[in-house]
Amino acid sequence: MPDSKNIKIILSQETDLEIVKRCQIGDRDAFQELVKRFQKNVFALLYQLAPEWRDLNDLSQEVFIRVYRGIHNLRNPKIFRSWLNQIVLNLFYDELRKRPRRIKTVSMDQSYEDDSGESEFYKEIKDSKLKPDEIISNLETRDAIKSAMTQLPEQFRTAIVLRELQGLQYEEIAELLGCALGTVKSRIWRARERLQVILEPLLSEKSNLEKVSQA
Repeated sequence: MPDSKNIKIILSQETDLEIVKRCQIGDRDAFQELVKRFQKNVFALLYQLAPEWRDLNDLSQEVFIRVYRGIHNLRNPKIFRSWLNQIVLNLFYDELRKRPRRIKTVSMDQSYEDDSGESEFYKEIKDSKLKPDEIISNLETRDAIKSAMTQLPEQFRTAIVLRELQGLQYEEIAELLGCALGTVKSRIWRARERLQVILEPLLSEKSNLEKVSQA
């Protein structure tokens, strides 16, 4: 019988689907492997949805408690990632109902079918050769985007996080959120529009600094 070290090695070589199937029959070692593989993804999604919350580690643990309790009911193990995202979203909305609201919820049922503006609204730049002033600038940009995201209504924030940061297709987002495809496109477009307005002062300042440096 293999020892715990060999079990971990064996599990680490299995596919996500195989690990999920093992979890469904109560394999605790497999569940530990599952947590190891997906804990960063879960924390990242929670952070993108609610960067201002200070208990994201606790919420991440709550996600996996829900996974442990419900994974044996997952009929199609192949959709585990989508199911996991749904658990994170459900927890996010549960927490929103418990916490004081600082941002009003708005109704966004109208459709916006224009699919323009597909570029990502930010990419985190990691370059060890960056100059000190460039590093500071990137940190300021990241903090500004983080702050801007917290100012979006949760419908906007959720939709644009799933699209721009998680890379999901519109159809996947519509299924996760339980709304029409046109509504998803509308929320994402309006989220981009609001982020642009919020970040305009920073973008203008950076543009002016670049013009000065090039003069």
